[in-house]
Amino acid sequence: MQTNRLNELKGFYQNILEMPLIDEGIDSFTLQIGSSALTFKESPLPAAYHFAINIPGTQITEAKKWLQARVELNLEDGNDEIYYKSFDADAIYFDDPVGNVVEFIGRRTKSGAGDFTPNSLMNISEMSITTPYVSEIALNLTDIGVNSRNNNPIDPDSLNFLGKDDTYIILVPPNRRWYFSDKFSETCPLEIELVNGHSILIDKRGLMPNR
Repeated sequence: MQTNRLNELKGFYQNILEMPLIDEGIDSFTLQIGSSALTFKESPLPAAYHFAINIPGTQITEAKKWLQARVELNLEDGNDEIYYKSFDADAIYFDDPVGNVVEFIGRRTKSGAGDFTPNSLMNISEMSITTPYVSEIALNLTDIGVNSRNNNPIDPDSLNFLGKDDTYIILVPPNRRWYFSDKFSETCPLEIELVNGHSILIDKRGLMPNR
């Protein structure tokens, strides 16, 4: 992901959320999030995204207390958490200093023992791609093996989950309000590396230029 406030973000994720820093360069840094790696790269322009992190579902209460000591949780209709029946998961949300909407999602089938710590983070669960070309990008993703969840039809005007198990790419059009936030989706450059060896590159227009 890109940002024009690299040092501020590094301080937040490393010092406030205590996520391990596994790589650092002049214009980027990389965090270890369970089995995933998350890189922020410096950009002259501001950028904001939504992403979710899997945590053990049995630790959602502990995770909430841990976060409340460090950040202000986001609200929706006065509530600071939600249960998603279709995913059998509970979720809590907060904004980082540049406006990225971050979600901790605890699937009730995933268990963890002991106190909640940054080591409890399992992997990146969801990564949003905001694009005016939702249907076109969905076809491109299908070509590299990333299919719509439960074979649901793609809706260019709504959230679309592509992936399986506990890991998804969310395709969303611009200017849609993120749940549990006053932020709206915006098209920003993004690169995603998948475990199947494929890479997804989204440019500032919301297109995949290498396809």
